[in-house]
Amino acid sequence: MTSAILVTGGAGYVGSHTVTTLLEKQSDNPEFEIVVVDNLANAYKAGGQKKPEPLRIIEELTKKTIHFYELDISDREGLSRIFETHNIECVIHFAALKAVGESVEKPLEYYQANITGTCTLLEVMRKYGVYKLVYSSSCTVYGEPTRLPIDEGHETGRSLTSPYGKSKYFCEEIMKDLCTSDKKWKVISLRYFNPVGAHRSGRIGEDPAGVPNNLMPFIAQVAVGRLKELLVFGNDYPTVDGTGVRDYIHVEDLAEGHVKAVKLFQHPGFSGFHAVNLGTGTGYSVLQMIAAFHKASGREIPYRIVGRRAGDIAANYADVALSHRLLAWRATRTLDDMCADTWRWQSNNPSGYKTS
Repeated sequence: MTSAILVTGGAGYVGSHTVTTLLEKQSDNPEFEIVVVDNLANAYKAGGQKKPEPLRIIEELTKKTIHFYELDISDREGLSRIFETHNIECVIHFAALKAVGESVEKPLEYYQANITGTCTLLEVMRKYGVYKLVYSSSCTVYGEPTRLPIDEGHETGRSLTSPYGKSKYFCEEIMKDLCTSDKKWKVISLRYFNPVGAHRSGRIGEDPAGVPNNLMPFIAQVAVGRLKELLVFGNDYPTVDGTGVRDYIHVEDLAEGHVKAVKLFQHPGFSGFHAVNLGTGTGYSVLQMIAAFHKASGREIPYRIVGRRAGDIAANYADVALSHRLLAWRATRTLDDMCADTWRWQSNNPSGYKTS
Protein backbone atom coordinates (compact mmCIF):
# COMPACT_ATOMS: atom_id res chain seq x y z
CA MET A 1 0.00 0.00 0.00
CA THR A 2 1.30 3.46 -0.92
CA SER A 3 2.48 5.55 2.01
CA ALA A 4 0.38 8.60 2.86
CA ILE A 5 0.73 11.93 4.63
CA LEU A 6 -2.36 12.99 6.56
CA VAL A 7 -2.94 16.76 6.56
CA THR A 8 -5.53 17.95 9.08
CA GLY A 9 -7.07 21.31 8.21
CA GLY A 10 -5.62 20.89 4.74
CA ALA A 11 -8.34 22.97 3.03
CA GLY A 12 -7.47 26.06 5.07
CA TYR A 13 -5.04 28.82 4.21
CA VAL A 14 -1.66 27.44 5.29
CA GLY A 15 -2.84 23.84 4.91
CA SER A 16 -3.85 24.23 1.26
CA HIS A 17 -0.55 25.91 0.35
CA THR A 18 1.38 23.14 2.10
CA VAL A 19 -0.61 20.47 0.25
CA THR A 20 0.21 22.28 -3.01
CA THR A 21 3.92 22.41 -2.20
CA LEU A 22 4.00 18.75 -1.14
CA LEU A 23 2.49 17.75 -4.49
CA GLU A 24 4.68 20.14 -6.50
CA LYS A 25 7.80 18.67 -4.89
CA GLN A 26 6.87 15.11 -5.81
CA SER A 27 8.47 13.38 -8.75
CA ASP A 28 6.39 12.09 -11.67
CA ASN A 29 6.10 8.80 -9.78
CA PRO A 30 4.27 9.79 -6.58
CA GLU A 31 6.15 8.79 -3.44
CA PHE A 32 3.10 9.20 -1.20
CA GLU A 33 -0.59 9.97 -1.17
CA ILE A 34 -1.99 13.15 0.31
CA VAL A 35 -4.98 12.64 2.60
CA VAL A 36 -6.79 15.76 3.81
CA VAL A 37 -9.19 15.98 6.74
CA ASP A 38 -11.09 19.25 7.22
CA ASN A 39 -14.40 20.16 8.88
CA LEU A 40 -14.72 23.15 6.49
CA ALA A 41 -15.20 25.61 9.35
CA ASN A 42 -13.02 28.04 7.38
CA ALA A 43 -12.99 26.59 3.88
CA TYR A 44 -15.41 26.99 0.97
CA LYS A 45 -17.08 24.13 -0.87
CA ALA A 46 -19.40 24.97 -3.75
CA GLY A 47 -22.75 23.25 -3.98
CA GLY A 48 -22.52 19.96 -5.84
CA GLN A 49 -18.75 19.73 -5.46
CA LYS A 50 -17.22 16.75 -3.65
CA LYS A 51 -14.17 18.69 -2.52
CA PRO A 52 -13.64 22.20 -1.16
CA GLU A 53 -12.62 24.77 -3.73
CA PRO A 54 -8.93 25.07 -2.68
CA LEU A 55 -8.38 21.31 -3.08
CA ARG A 56 -10.23 21.21 -6.39
CA ILE A 57 -7.98 23.98 -7.71
CA ILE A 58 -4.84 22.30 -6.34
CA GLU A 59 -5.73 19.14 -8.26
CA GLU A 60 -6.09 21.22 -11.43
CA LEU A 61 -2.73 22.93 -10.89
CA THR A 62 -0.75 19.82 -9.96
CA LYS A 63 -2.62 17.18 -12.01
CA LYS A 64 -2.62 14.98 -8.92
CA THR A 65 -5.32 13.49 -6.71
CA ILE A 66 -6.04 14.44 -3.12
CA HIS A 67 -8.03 12.11 -0.87
CA PHE A 68 -10.47 14.30 1.06
CA TYR A 69 -12.63 13.59 4.10
CA GLU A 70 -15.04 16.16 5.52
CA LEU A 71 -14.48 15.39 9.17
CA ASP A 72 -13.72 17.05 12.50
CA ILE A 73 -10.60 15.76 14.23
CA SER A 74 -12.63 15.23 17.40
CA ASP A 75 -14.45 12.41 15.56
CA ARG A 76 -12.43 9.47 16.87
CA GLU A 77 -14.27 6.81 14.88
CA GLY A 78 -14.06 8.78 11.65
CA LEU A 79 -10.32 9.35 12.10
CA SER A 80 -9.82 5.66 12.84
CA ARG A 81 -11.50 4.71 9.57
CA ILE A 82 -9.08 6.96 7.69
CA PHE A 83 -6.06 5.33 9.36
CA GLU A 84 -7.49 1.92 8.48
CA THR A 85 -8.03 2.94 4.84
CA HIS A 86 -4.67 4.64 4.19
CA ASN A 87 -1.09 3.77 5.09
CA ILE A 88 -0.47 6.95 7.09
CA GLU A 89 3.23 7.46 7.82
CA CYS A 90 3.15 10.97 9.27
CA VAL A 91 0.70 13.74 10.07
CA ILE A 92 0.87 17.48 9.44
CA HIS A 93 -1.57 19.01 11.89
CA PHE A 94 -3.11 22.39 10.97
CA ALA A 95 -6.70 21.89 12.14
CA ALA A 96 -7.46 24.59 14.72
CA LEU A 97 -9.25 27.82 15.36
CA LYS A 98 -6.70 30.60 14.95
CA ALA A 99 -7.87 34.17 15.64
CA VAL A 100 -6.28 35.82 18.69
CA GLY A 101 -9.04 38.39 19.25
CA GLU A 102 -11.88 35.92 18.70
CA SER A 103 -10.32 33.48 21.16
CA VAL A 104 -10.66 36.08 23.92
CA GLU A 105 -14.40 36.18 23.20
CA LYS A 106 -14.82 32.41 22.72
CA PRO A 107 -12.30 30.63 24.98
CA LEU A 108 -14.28 27.39 25.41
CA GLU A 109 -14.62 26.93 21.65
CA TYR A 110 -10.87 27.44 21.20
CA TYR A 111 -9.87 25.03 23.95
CA GLN A 112 -12.32 22.42 22.69
CA ALA A 113 -11.16 22.62 19.06
CA ASN A 114 -7.46 23.13 19.58
CA ILE A 115 -6.68 21.02 22.66
CA THR A 116 -9.36 18.32 22.82
CA GLY A 117 -9.21 17.81 19.06
CA THR A 118 -5.42 17.50 19.14
CA CYS A 119 -5.55 14.95 21.97
CA THR A 120 -8.02 12.84 20.00
CA LEU A 121 -5.74 12.96 16.95
CA LEU A 122 -2.70 11.94 19.03
CA GLU A 123 -4.61 9.04 20.57
CA VAL A 124 -5.67 7.74 17.16
CA MET A 125 -2.13 8.12 15.82
CA ARG A 126 -0.79 6.08 18.74
CA LYS A 127 -3.46 3.42 18.22
CA TYR A 128 -2.30 2.90 14.62
CA GLY A 129 1.42 3.18 15.32
CA VAL A 130 1.97 6.56 13.65
CA TYR A 131 4.48 8.58 15.69
CA LYS A 132 5.65 11.33 13.31
CA LEU A 133 3.93 14.72 13.62
CA VAL A 134 4.55 18.20 12.22
CA TYR A 135 2.54 20.60 14.37
CA SER A 136 1.23 23.99 13.31
CA SER A 137 2.16 26.12 16.31
CA SER A 138 2.54 29.86 16.75
CA CYS A 139 4.82 32.59 18.04
CA THR A 140 2.00 33.45 20.44
CA VAL A 141 3.37 30.73 22.77
CA TYR A 142 6.09 33.25 23.73
CA GLY A 143 3.55 35.73 25.11
CA GLU A 144 4.85 39.23 25.73
CA PRO A 145 8.48 38.90 24.59
CA THR A 146 11.26 39.78 27.02
CA ARG A 147 13.78 40.13 24.20
CA LEU A 148 13.83 40.57 20.43
CA PRO A 149 14.39 38.80 18.16
CA ILE A 150 12.67 35.81 19.77
CA ASP A 151 14.61 32.54 19.67
CA GLU A 152 13.32 29.08 20.57
CA GLY A 153 15.01 29.32 23.97
CA HIS A 154 12.71 32.18 24.93
CA GLU A 155 10.39 31.20 27.77
CA THR A 156 6.96 29.97 26.68
CA GLY A 157 3.69 29.90 28.58
CA ARG A 158 4.31 33.03 30.64
CA SER A 159 2.32 36.23 30.17
CA LEU A 160 0.23 34.65 27.43
CA THR A 161 -2.34 37.17 26.26
CA SER A 162 -5.01 35.02 24.57
CA PRO A 163 -6.72 31.62 24.81
CA TYR A 164 -5.44 30.97 21.28
CA GLY A 165 -1.83 31.33 22.42
CA LYS A 166 -2.54 29.28 25.53
CA SER A 167 -4.08 26.50 23.45
CA LYS A 168 -0.95 26.29 21.29
CA TYR A 169 1.28 26.33 24.37
CA PHE A 170 -0.77 23.59 26.11
CA CYS A 171 -0.63 21.40 22.99
CA GLU A 172 3.14 21.78 22.82
CA GLU A 173 3.42 20.76 26.48
CA ILE A 174 1.26 17.68 25.82
CA MET A 175 3.52 16.73 22.91
CA LYS A 176 6.66 17.22 24.99
CA ASP A 177 5.27 14.91 27.67
CA LEU A 178 4.31 12.37 25.01
CA CYS A 179 7.82 12.36 23.56
CA THR A 180 9.28 11.94 27.06
CA SER A 181 6.97 9.02 27.85
CA ASP A 182 7.55 7.15 24.58
CA LYS A 183 10.75 7.53 22.56
CA LYS A 184 8.99 6.44 19.35
CA TRP A 185 7.40 9.89 19.01
CA LYS A 186 9.01 12.42 16.67
CA VAL A 187 7.39 15.87 16.81
CA ILE A 188 8.41 19.08 15.04
CA SER A 189 6.45 22.08 16.29
CA LEU A 190 6.70 24.91 13.78
CA ARG A 191 6.14 28.23 15.50
CA TYR A 192 4.80 30.50 12.77
CA PHE A 193 5.10 34.20 12.90
CA ASN A 194 2.59 35.90 10.53
CA PRO A 195 1.74 34.06 7.30
CA VAL A 196 0.68 36.27 4.39
CA GLY A 197 0.72 36.12 0.59
CA ALA A 198 -0.76 33.62 -1.81
CA HIS A 199 0.21 30.99 -4.37
CA ARG A 200 2.04 32.51 -7.33
CA SER A 201 -0.74 31.31 -9.69
CA GLY A 202 -3.18 33.71 -8.06
CA ARG A 203 -5.67 30.86 -7.69
CA ILE A 204 -5.07 29.85 -4.05
CA GLY A 205 -5.05 32.35 -1.21
CA GLU A 206 -6.44 33.42 2.13
CA ASP A 207 -10.24 33.56 2.18
CA PRO A 208 -11.40 34.09 5.77
CA ALA A 209 -15.05 33.68 6.68
CA GLY A 210 -16.62 36.99 7.68
CA VAL A 211 -14.58 40.07 8.51
CA PRO A 212 -10.88 39.12 8.53
CA ASN A 213 -9.13 38.85 11.88
CA ASN A 214 -5.65 39.17 10.34
CA LEU A 215 -4.10 42.27 8.82
CA MET A 216 -3.20 41.27 5.25
CA PRO A 217 -6.59 39.88 4.13
CA PHE A 218 -8.23 42.91 5.75
CA ILE A 219 -6.01 45.26 3.71
CA ALA A 220 -6.62 43.23 0.55
CA GLN A 221 -10.39 43.31 0.96
CA VAL A 222 -10.31 47.08 1.47
CA ALA A 223 -8.15 47.47 -1.64
CA VAL A 224 -10.54 45.39 -3.75
CA GLY A 225 -13.59 47.23 -2.43
CA ARG A 226 -15.18 44.51 -0.29
CA LEU A 227 -14.60 46.50 2.90
CA LYS A 228 -14.84 50.28 3.34
CA GLU A 229 -11.78 50.85 5.54
CA LEU A 230 -9.10 49.13 7.56
CA LEU A 231 -9.27 49.27 11.33
CA VAL A 232 -5.84 49.81 12.90
CA PHE A 233 -5.94 48.56 16.48
CA GLY A 234 -3.85 51.02 18.44
CA ASN A 235 -1.21 53.60 17.51
CA ASP A 236 0.34 54.08 20.94
CA TYR A 237 2.64 51.06 21.09
CA PRO A 238 6.38 51.65 21.70
CA THR A 239 7.23 50.97 18.04
CA VAL A 240 8.57 52.94 15.09
CA ASP A 241 5.21 54.56 14.35
CA GLY A 242 3.05 53.47 17.29
CA THR A 243 1.38 50.56 15.45
CA GLY A 244 2.02 46.89 16.09
CA VAL A 245 5.11 45.30 14.53
CA ARG A 246 5.07 41.73 13.27
CA ASP A 247 7.30 39.33 11.36
CA TYR A 248 5.40 38.56 8.13
CA ILE A 249 6.33 35.43 6.17
CA HIS A 250 5.17 34.41 2.70
CA VAL A 251 2.86 31.41 2.91
CA GLU A 252 4.81 29.59 0.17
CA ASP A 253 8.01 29.94 2.20
CA LEU A 254 6.07 28.63 5.18
CA ALA A 255 4.78 25.67 3.17
CA GLU A 256 8.31 24.80 2.09
CA GLY A 257 9.29 24.76 5.76
CA HIS A 258 6.76 21.96 6.33
CA VAL A 259 8.21 19.93 3.47
CA LYS A 260 11.66 20.32 5.03
CA ALA A 261 10.26 19.20 8.38
CA VAL A 262 8.76 16.03 6.88
CA LYS A 263 12.11 15.22 5.27
CA LEU A 264 13.81 15.52 8.66
CA PHE A 265 11.89 12.44 9.82
CA GLN A 266 13.98 10.38 7.38
CA HIS A 267 17.16 11.05 9.39
CA PRO A 268 17.79 7.94 11.51
CA GLY A 269 19.06 9.91 14.51
CA PHE A 270 16.11 12.28 14.71
CA SER A 271 13.78 11.83 17.68
CA GLY A 272 11.85 13.65 20.37
CA PHE A 273 10.23 17.08 20.43
CA HIS A 274 11.72 20.03 18.54
CA ALA A 275 10.30 23.56 18.29
CA VAL A 276 11.40 25.71 15.35
CA ASN A 277 10.55 29.32 14.47
CA LEU A 278 9.43 30.02 10.92
CA GLY A 279 9.73 33.70 10.06
CA THR A 280 11.96 36.14 8.20
CA GLY A 281 13.63 37.76 11.19
CA THR A 282 12.37 41.23 10.15
CA GLY A 283 9.43 43.13 11.65
CA TYR A 284 7.10 45.54 9.86
CA SER A 285 4.52 47.88 11.40
CA VAL A 286 0.87 48.05 10.36
CA LEU A 287 1.43 51.40 8.65
CA GLN A 288 4.46 50.02 6.80
CA MET A 289 2.32 47.11 5.58
CA ILE A 290 -0.36 49.53 4.36
CA ALA A 291 2.25 51.48 2.40
CA ALA A 292 3.73 48.30 0.88
CA PHE A 293 0.31 47.08 -0.21
CA HIS A 294 -0.53 50.46 -1.73
CA LYS A 295 2.69 50.19 -3.75
CA ALA A 296 1.83 46.66 -4.96
CA SER A 297 -1.80 47.31 -5.80
CA GLY A 298 -1.87 50.97 -6.79
CA ARG A 299 -4.97 51.30 -4.61
CA GLU A 300 -5.57 53.66 -1.73
CA ILE A 301 -6.08 51.87 1.60
CA PRO A 302 -8.39 54.00 3.79
CA TYR A 303 -7.83 53.26 7.46
CA ARG A 304 -9.04 54.40 10.85
CA ILE A 305 -7.21 54.20 14.17
CA VAL A 306 -9.23 52.50 16.91
CA GLY A 307 -8.39 51.20 20.39
CA ARG A 308 -6.02 48.35 21.06
CA ARG A 309 -7.39 44.85 20.56
CA ALA A 310 -7.46 42.40 23.47
CA GLY A 311 -4.60 39.91 23.33
CA ASP A 312 -2.32 41.93 21.06
CA ILE A 313 1.29 42.81 21.90
CA ALA A 314 3.54 45.63 20.67
CA ALA A 315 6.10 43.75 18.59
CA ASN A 316 7.50 40.34 17.79
CA TYR A 317 9.88 39.02 15.19
CA ALA A 318 11.87 35.83 14.97
CA ASP A 319 15.39 34.64 15.45
CA VAL A 320 15.49 32.12 12.59
CA ALA A 321 18.97 30.63 13.05
CA LEU A 322 17.63 27.25 14.16
CA SER A 323 15.45 26.83 11.07
CA HIS A 324 18.52 27.44 8.90
CA ARG A 325 20.56 24.92 10.86
CA LEU A 326 18.04 22.15 11.61
CA LEU A 327 15.74 22.31 8.57
CA ALA A 328 18.18 23.78 6.01
CA TRP A 329 15.37 26.26 5.32
CA ARG A 330 15.14 30.01 5.05
CA ALA A 331 12.52 32.47 3.80
CA THR A 332 13.41 33.84 0.37
CA ARG A 333 10.36 35.92 -0.64
CA THR A 334 10.31 39.64 0.11
CA LEU A 335 7.62 41.95 1.48
CA ASP A 336 7.03 43.13 -2.10
CA ASP A 337 6.46 39.50 -3.12
CA MET A 338 4.01 39.01 -0.25
CA CYS A 339 1.97 42.05 -1.24
CA ALA A 340 2.09 41.40 -4.99
CA ASP A 341 0.98 37.78 -4.61
CA THR A 342 -1.78 38.72 -2.17
CA TRP A 343 -3.06 41.36 -4.61
CA ARG A 344 -2.93 38.94 -7.53
CA TRP A 345 -5.09 36.50 -5.55
CA GLN A 346 -7.53 39.11 -4.25
CA SER A 347 -7.92 41.02 -7.53
CA ASN A 348 -8.48 37.75 -9.43
CA ASN A 349 -10.89 36.53 -6.74
CA PRO A 350 -12.66 39.60 -5.30
CA SER A 351 -15.16 37.38 -3.47
CA GLY A 352 -12.59 34.77 -2.52
CA TYR A 353 -13.21 31.19 -3.59
CA LYS A 354 -16.85 32.01 -4.29
CA THR A 355 -15.55 33.92 -7.33
CA SER A 356 -14.27 30.74 -8.96
